[in-house]
Amino acid sequence: MVNAHDLLWGMTLAHLPADAPAWVRAVIAAAHPVVVRRALAEPGYVAVGVRGRLREQRFAAVMPMAAVQRRVTPEALCGVISPRDLPALRALDQLRPVLARKVWGVTGSAGFELATGIEALHAQSDLDLLLRTPERLERGEAEALLAILDTAPCAVDLQLQTPYGAVALREWAGPARRVLLKTASGAQLVSDPWQAVA
Repeated sequence: MVNAHDLLWGMTLAHLPADAPAWVRAVIAAAHPVVVRRALAEPGYVAVGVRGRLREQRFAAVMPMAAVQRRVTPEALCGVISPRDLPALRALDQLRPVLARKVWGVTGSAGFELATGIEALHAQSDLDLLLRTPERLERGEAEALLAILDTAPCAVDLQLQTPYGAVALREWAGPARRVLLKTASGAQLVSDPWQAVA
C-alpha cells in the first residue's frame, strides 16, 4: 500500500510515455525516485510525479507497482539531519520537538533532498510537512499549531492527512466555513474533512 508523498524507486524509461520530455527521461535514467501523487490509477499501477531541477518541471505518469524496488515514506525522514544550512532545514530542526508526539513527515523539496541527498532546496524554499490526523483536529488546535509554525525561519506548508484526503492546516485554522479537501478523485469543498464525501 502506497500513499501520496511516498517516494518510490524502480521506475524505468520503459514505463514513460513516448512523448515524455527529455528532462523526464534524464531524471529516470539517473534512477531518481518518483513521488506518489493523489490521483486514481489502473489496478496494479500507481500515479506518480517526476520532479526536475526547476520548480515548473513536474511530470505526471503511472508506474507498475511490481516495478517498485524501494519506498520511503514522509515519516521515515523526520529524523534525517542534513549538513546544509538553509531556512527550510533550520525550520525543520525547530519544529521536530513540536511535532515529536504526533505522526508526521517531511514532503516536497525537503523530503526529496533528505531521502536522496540530491540538492533540491534553496534559500527561498518553503518547508512542506504532512501530519497524519486519523482523528479530528479541532480548529482551535489547528490555530495554535499554525501560530507555532509561523515562528519558523521560512514558510511552512503543513497538510493534514485525514482518512478522506488532505487539507491545508492554514485553511483549517482559518475562518472559512468550507475548506478544500484534496482526494484521489479531485479536490472538493467540504465543511468537515473528517467526514466521508458523499
